[in-house]
Amino acid sequence: MKWKGRRLLAMALTGILLAGCGAAGQVDDYATNEGSTQEASTKTTGTESGGISKDKIKVGVLHLSDPAEGSGYTYTHDLGIQAMQQNLGLSDEQIDRKINVDDSDKEATEKAIQECVDDGCNIIFATSWGYMDATEEMAEKYPDIYFAHGTGYKSNGKNFVNYFGRIYQARYLSGIVAGMNTKTNKLGYVAAMDSSNSEVTGGIDAFALGVYSVKPEAKIYVKVTNSWFDPDAEKAAAQTLLNMDCDVVAQHCDTEYPQTMAQEKGVYGIGYNSDMSKNAPDACLCSVIWNWGAYYTAAVQSVIDGTWDGSNYYGGMNENLVGITSLADFCTDGTQEAVDTAKEDILSGKNGVFDGVIETNTGETVGEEGKTLDDATITGGINWYFKTVEVVE
Repeated sequence: MKWKGRRLLAMALTGILLAGCGAAGQVDDYATNEGSTQEASTKTTGTESGGISKDKIKVGVLHLSDPAEGSGYTYTHDLGIQAMQQNLGLSDEQIDRKINVDDSDKEATEKAIQECVDDGCNIIFATSWGYMDATEEMAEKYPDIYFAHGTGYKSNGKNFVNYFGRIYQARYLSGIVAGMNTKTNKLGYVAAMDSSNSEVTGGIDAFALGVYSVKPEAKIYVKVTNSWFDPDAEKAAAQTLLNMDCDVVAQHCDTEYPQTMAQEKGVYGIGYNSDMSKNAPDACLCSVIWNWGAYYTAAVQSVIDGTWDGSNYYGGMNENLVGITSLADFCTDGTQEAVDTAKEDILSGKNGVFDGVIETNTGETVGEEGKTLDDATITGGINWYFKTVEVVE
């Protein structure tokens, strides 16, 4: 989103400490957002331009699963909600969580949103892809309530916006880590959705491109679960890949099972959403992470200030919305240097990840020499796999 108060977002993103290390060297998953706390606390009364005073703000959030269980997608989004609450000084009564809302069930989604509306929520965050259509319809029904949908692509430029980030940038870096540390040249990837979903497919391709940059002979084997959250399917997918002799398993799924199962077999993993080294300290090479707290802080602050303008938000590594955690100390020599070089190129714009002519696994090509894929294509038009990717049935 492009708010008048955008400086708050920049400050919050700069100060975020999600998935860092505490003073004693322990993993600290709580996002304190120290850089935004003082700024946020001075803007709490609403404005003449239509803001809502802080004491009247109530925030609704729809979660796919229970954030208390696991270290994945919902857990990470709720860290962001907690950080927003802390930064803005909201009470527990001002946060209305709806957990275990099945995003494939439109009726359940509408019911959860209606409950948030009836509870007096001024702004509602719908965190998962499948909530999109129901959220769009409820936003039309309630034009005076603000709705923000995570992932997906729909918005109305008014009270219904979309928020997401350039997670493919971090995926690329994690691919470098995986490529530098594989010995079998077989890398597994547990994917929530098939090639019809550009978010998942783009992440796989970015990962594969990162691997290819350091280990062009390596292959990436993808096992699809066809669910954003299905612990049993994620376990089964990880087991299939491990049985194929994949010695690094990455993931775009909610649970930490690909990491813990990799550790049980004595191989490596690449975590997702939060720092999964706490779940698999002997296996997790690094994790691809989101820093949602700064976004949630800025979004709610814009409602308080009356500066919400209906624009979508799409941040990346330059905004510190996405990144990877510190590398495990057992990564092979040279891994950190390779990551640092690639990160610098991405931050400077020298590497757009999806650059030039890219060969798919069907022998076709996408892209143009000297150009990089545009945002619309990356978010909604990547329905192909890079040439080193093979889907496992």
